[in-house]
Amino acid sequence: MKADIVTIFPDFFRGPLDHGITRRAQEMGLAKIQVHDLREFTRDRHRTVDDRPFGGGEGMVLKPEPLFECLESMRLASQEDRVAGRVKQSVVLLSAQGQRFTQKVAAELVLLDRIVFVCGRYEGVDERVADFLADRELSIGDYVLSGGEIAAAVIVEAVMRLLPGAVGNEASTQQESFTVDAKVRGSEGADSTCGSNGLLDYPHYTRPAEFRGMAVPEALMSGNHEEIRKWRRKRALEKTLRNRPDLLQGAMLSDEDKKFLAGIRRDRG
Repeated sequence: MKADIVTIFPDFFRGPLDHGITRRAQEMGLAKIQVHDLREFTRDRHRTVDDRPFGGGEGMVLKPEPLFECLESMRLASQEDRVAGRVKQSVVLLSAQGQRFTQKVAAELVLLDRIVFVCGRYEGVDERVADFLADRELSIGDYVLSGGEIAAAVIVEAVMRLLPGAVGNEASTQQESFTVDAKVRGSEGADSTCGSNGLLDYPHYTRPAEFRGMAVPEALMSGNHEEIRKWRRKRALEKTLRNRPDLLQGAMLSDEDKKFLAGIRRDRG
């Protein structure tokens, strides 16, 4: 996979991309990440990349000329071919107005051969970039950042770790919060030892078995795989209901899951 990042702060990425899984993926030849300085595609001596918007308003907006020229230099397929899926490429504009980035979106992006991330600014980007250059807009949350650089680093990390071979134990990426894997679906809901299937991940414990009076739950020490599976499933349901109840609407729930959740809600009054 090739990932291109277009930014006015190229030095920002010298840290986030040089560690952990993103570094591993590049060293293994699974991915190549290239950062492009948008100011190199300006034509005035001040290397101007933004301007005041027509119609008035506060702040400055990124101009279309340097962005179009930067991406044209990459010799990408046309926007029409990208959107139609005739090529495995995508241009992603990072902005507060974008679709929310999720694990599902990460799973879609990892199937591509090339992704270009355009780091917008907090006041915005000329709308012609969104309409005629980008294929999609993404946001990492319902808040405003000064620019898309942090968002780009977040999405690159989330996508790179899904590349086959990037994580030492690939099965672990199917056993995480938000992951939905058809392979572990069943009529009785997800097997919580294999994947969260839309729920938050279940709690984890390690040695020592007792630490400062805090003991590991007995179910995990039993050696009974079915008992462990049921305990993990219930704890995942509890945590999801407590922290992210919205996820339950799209999660695969068995009759046993629904009964368990109903009991918790009843106890809470």
